[in-house]
Amino acid sequence: MFKLLPRFIALLIAVFFSASALAQSHRPQPEQSTQPQCADEPDLINADRPGIADGSTVIDTGTIQIESGIQQEFRRSGDSREHTFFVPTLLRFGVDSHWEFRIEGNTFTRVTTSDSTDITSGFAPVSLGFKYHIYKSTGCHRFSLGTIGRVFPAWGSKEFRTQHTTGDIRLAADWDFAPKLSLNPNIGVGRYEDDQGRQFAAGLFAMTLNYLPKERLNPFVDVGVQSPERKHGPAGAIVDSGVALIIGQNLQLDAAVGTRVHGDTGPHPFLAFGVSWRAGLVHTSKDQ
Repeated sequence: MFKLLPRFIALLIAVFFSASALAQSHRPQPEQSTQPQCADEPDLINADRPGIADGSTVIDTGTIQIESGIQQEFRRSGDSREHTFFVPTLLRFGVDSHWEFRIEGNTFTRVTTSDSTDITSGFAPVSLGFKYHIYKSTGCHRFSLGTIGRVFPAWGSKEFRTQHTTGDIRLAADWDFAPKLSLNPNIGVGRYEDDQGRQFAAGLFAMTLNYLPKERLNPFVDVGVQSPERKHGPAGAIVDSGVALIIGQNLQLDAAVGTRVHGDTGPHPFLAFGVSWRAGLVHTSKDQ
């Protein structure tokens, strides 16, 4: 299955762009449309957390959005056990209707091994990145495309410091394929560093299935694949499920639980809780 990942990624890219072109070519003219107009989308926070896949849209111009939380991961190899606690944080800054600037990382990290006899804490590398919104269709069945790029400079404290600059780039899509249901796939490539300091290239894939029984409630399930997970290693895959709840317009709370299903470096299991908040630095129109 995982040996076919590069071909699967190439096929998904072709499907995404074909769907985009098809939606554009079949866009009805206002005077010819016989379908009822769709209700306007409410102006609610749209966070990239929780879940593995990120969304394709950018935040409004002049807006700052903070998405953070706590995550605990558990691993076991023979008699050795490892518990990792960290604070994943994403800062998003709206530049214009197509661009946003991003700062992202696991920030403070603590690793406890061998039943709390060995504790290491410090700060993980932080990335500088961007999101560019490529395309958004009209009509009730939204289809949107964007791309996300990140660069992690060689940085970090103590054992968390990396020796090389790493990064990745992904194509992200959002597709409202049915009432109250949407898919959020990501595909891409990355250049990473394993725990022995060796650089390697990897293919990336993630897919989130969202269910929205109410506009402020979002249960989801998703899967993420990285191939390989380390230099000369196997593909790694994780699955998780959770829920996000929007309070008011600008605050989101979330929770998720997941586990590794393939490979040997992923968590087994992990728990995550988060909060996201946005604030407008300047007054702008949503349709700008």
